[in-house]
Amino acid sequence: MSKKLLLFISIFIIFYICLKNEVFKEKTLIIGSSLPNSGIIKSWGESVSSGVNAYFTYANENNLIKNKKIEFLVYDDKYEPELTFENTKKLIFKDKVFALFGFVGTPTVKRILPILYDEDIPFFSAFTGASFLRDNKNQNFINFRSSYDQEIETLINYLSNKKKLNKIAVFYQNDDYGEEGYISLVNSLKKRDLGLIAEGSYKRNTLSINHAFNEMKDVIPEVIFIIGAYKTNSLFIKKAREHENLKDVIFCNISFGDSNSMVKELKNLGTDSENIIFSQVVPSYENTNIEAVKEYQQIMQKYYPNEPFGFLSLEAFLSSKILVNAISRITGDITREKLLYMLKTTPNDLLKGISLEYKNSQLLNKTYLFEYKNDKFIELKNEK
Repeated sequence: MSKKLLLFISIFIIFYICLKNEVFKEKTLIIGSSLPNSGIIKSWGESVSSGVNAYFTYANENNLIKNKKIEFLVYDDKYEPELTFENTKKLIFKDKVFALFGFVGTPTVKRILPILYDEDIPFFSAFTGASFLRDNKNQNFINFRSSYDQEIETLINYLSNKKKLNKIAVFYQNDDYGEEGYISLVNSLKKRDLGLIAEGSYKRNTLSINHAFNEMKDVIPEVIFIIGAYKTNSLFIKKAREHENLKDVIFCNISFGDSNSMVKELKNLGTDSENIIFSQVVPSYENTNIEAVKEYQQIMQKYYPNEPFGFLSLEAFLSSKILVNAISRITGDITREKLLYMLKTTPNDLLKGISLEYKNSQLLNKTYLFEYKNDKFIELKNEK
């Protein structure tokens, strides 16, 4: 090997190590995100922003990160993958963010995977249960929430053991998100020697439900899984309730369907939220017997007194607490490598009353089922 080539390789290795272990000396650590702050699921972006900013403001005022402030920098992507791609490039290359955090959506996150692989940047707590973030191929992906596999398995377990129902159909968004949920559902049914009796899909960011509705109105399912956005899900439920064959069907909504917004939307459409099972990755935001939920309510009331409590802002709040705690435990120079290590070694009891364990690239490993009665979400018991 020539001396010139050896020198070039040595310089490259030194440059790579220095870049990978970049030290963030600024007084303010910028955490970047791309969210749907407008468009058909803008309530998602609003909920995430309020939950994150409430805890970040609390952390800054109480100096939880010694001698550092933390800032949440957000660009709107309207839940469109190409906008997410452009926003992510801006966050990394222009804004030089410390980490990426709280991105919303499976198709949006899948679009930016090439950048995430190339740039080796921490990517924490995306609001998606997608399997491709949990395959351990990239150690920079750390999830907070449980997976879609876990949510759907919990729902199928409840339907089989408690309700004794097995005639199941699915209405899903025709993209990576819908496909992830669809595959999880098919696999869960297959383990029980069951299959779907009907299926129908719709295009993302639209309300085009008629084709899917026609696919299942004559087969008379007992249960319909709805794997879509809250406005489209709500419209589908209303239409089903008005049809003789589907008026008594039970709907199963996974967490990305935004239960709080769906209940509100159904009310606006003039229908109720009966016969719907809502899957969630966090406990009830009203359960103040859980210390972490009590803290959420207190801090949200202080900084966002006009913002209603909800599952999504609770999830955003809790994951923000984990992020702040991870940064606060870094000793010496603040680097991305140290952040990743601290996130993966989050104390199991950090969220008082909510168990944490880092495995399968995620910290939460439990799902919850609810129904909506008397203007509140009531947890369903789901013993195995």
